[in-house]
Amino acid sequence: MRIGFIGLGNMGGPMAVNLVKAGHEVKVFDMSGAAVEKAVAAGARGGASAVDAAKEAEIVITMLPAGQHVRQVYLGDSGLLATGREGTLLIDCSTIDVGTAREVHAAARLVRAAFLDAPVSGGTGGATAGTLTFMVGGDDQAFARAKPVLEKMGKNIFHAGGGGNGQAAKICNNMLLGISMIGTCEAFVLAEKLGLAHETLYEISSTASGQCWSLTSYCPVPGPVPASPANRDYQAGFTAAMMLKDLKLAQTAALASGATTPLGAQAAALYSLYEASGAGALDFSGIIQMLRGHKPS
Repeated sequence: MRIGFIGLGNMGGPMAVNLVKAGHEVKVFDMSGAAVEKAVAAGARGGASAVDAAKEAEIVITMLPAGQHVRQVYLGDSGLLATGREGTLLIDCSTIDVGTAREVHAAARLVRAAFLDAPVSGGTGGATAGTLTFMVGGDDQAFARAKPVLEKMGKNIFHAGGGGNGQAAKICNNMLLGISMIGTCEAFVLAEKLGLAHETLYEISSTASGQCWSLTSYCPVPGPVPASPANRDYQAGFTAAMMLKDLKLAQTAALASGATTPLGAQAAALYSLYEASGAGALDFSGIIQMLRGHKPS
């Protein structure tokens, strides 16, 4: 299949390479020439622009930093909706605000284009390994077309409902993750003060009512979960800056919808402090260091 891929950052680059490995003809574009060159070295073709990368494609995938970039690429006289070939399926895998996603869905309906919002979870490790989780919003027919391609980049593909529901699922999930990670970190910090060993708390809580993913899969202290970033000085699998972005998106959605999310608001405030301390590039589980009163190294 001919696929256009726009946005080759830490997530998009490995995703595009996995499509090449799966045998697809992938034409890529990114504002970074080095990122394009890396993808070309892996077997992709380089495009001169977003429109150029998309013009021959049966499916176009975008992985962009924020809603403003998604609007820029899709909307307007020179956007993908105006210049794309008829029948092309457009899939945006960026994590953005729900409002922008639904705005692009509405614009796509006006020109009878097939569009899906399909943000991902799984971090850079999942992007490289092809084990991402996709949360997809859009109609059933477009989802059915997209699923075989998404399965080349991920292992869990969920249809979350109509337009924008992929983004809704992503920000709700990551708000829960941010809250649970802070709670897990607080439990370990308290255990330290009380003289309870990390391993003892882990052994008990991992089989008791405190069990959660932040504890058993991504433990914020070294030792109990060897694959967790805590064992690598909090080298990021998912940065604190990206967690803060998602928490802010959740708060924007909560304000717009009238939802009450006090713990989500507190988590956003704490991650804002952590990022401001210079820790934005560290893993989000490293917030345990701030709770201990330590400055990022």
